[in-house]
Amino acid sequence: MTSALHPSSVLYRDSKPFPALPACEHYAGAEKLILKALQLQQQMGPLFDVTCDCEDGAPAGREREHAQMVAALIASGDNRHDRVGLRVHDITHPHWHADMEIVLSRAGQRLAYVTLPKVGGRQDAQTMIMALRAIEKAAGLTRQIPVHVLIETHGALREVHDIAALPGVEVLDFGLMDFVSGHHGAIPAWAMKSPGQFEHPLVVRAKCEIAAAALGHGVVPAHNVTTELRDTTVVFNDARRAREQFGYLRMWSIHPNQIQPIVDAMRPDFAEAAEAAEILAAAQDAAWGPIQHGGRLHDRASYRYYWELLQRARLTGVPLPEAIRARFFA
Repeated sequence: MTSALHPSSVLYRDSKPFPALPACEHYAGAEKLILKALQLQQQMGPLFDVTCDCEDGAPAGREREHAQMVAALIASGDNRHDRVGLRVHDITHPHWHADMEIVLSRAGQRLAYVTLPKVGGRQDAQTMIMALRAIEKAAGLTRQIPVHVLIETHGALREVHDIAALPGVEVLDFGLMDFVSGHHGAIPAWAMKSPGQFEHPLVVRAKCEIAAAALGHGVVPAHNVTTELRDTTVVFNDARRAREQFGYLRMWSIHPNQIQPIVDAMRPDFAEAAEAAEILAAAQDAAWGPIQHGGRLHDRASYRYYWELLQRARLTGVPLPEAIRARFFA
């Protein structure tokens, strides 16, 4: 029946669907920290992604052993939801290519994404993506792994729109600490924490440019870390401000205490999710033609908005009626 068409098959015929991703990305480097994150993911469900860090997490001189450990964990039974990604070394490091080869050859089919740090611009990102595609082919993979790109250098920010437009890019991450360090002391240290990170003009400009480039190219903007580890109110407020004032739909976590506050802050309001469910159900029943709801006209433009909101609600744990889950998420 036409009325039973799923929104993903109707609403994006002229454009690519916007990625539906968890609102929190948790970084872990050491084996025990990765295992702890995977155990927490098992308890909470796939409300957050786990990124295994081969860049800052690998001990110097033991890069190969570290990548092998990461590959084993991604391929293991501890990875129950297949929402585990990999951050490789940057393009200037001699082991970045081997990071990809080791992990993809052993766990490529279960790898959720690959994060590319410290790219100097579009050319660096494109070079690393082309290498990734060649390694996928050599490993016999049947899919292309999504790419996340860290924007943390002057060159990457200057070419951020070109980077966002590269095929396969799914997320643009803002690397605040390296970005500030790259200004050679011109940006003060207080701009690396709140409230300064949301007020210093050069940092605000970077946040806005990255979010605008990402959203303009159908890519998810991911906000930088909060260095506060104990006060979860600070983490929540940072995530909420990033979401409401800067348009970020995802945020990094560097400590298990940060995960739930980030998810909570990024979660759509329950009333909004309920309204989205009602509108989409009525639209599906009307074969995705225009409808009236609450005295307002809705068509496919608003349907796309509400469909993406409903997906974010589901991915952040907002309870949805069983009938809606059966319609759209069976």
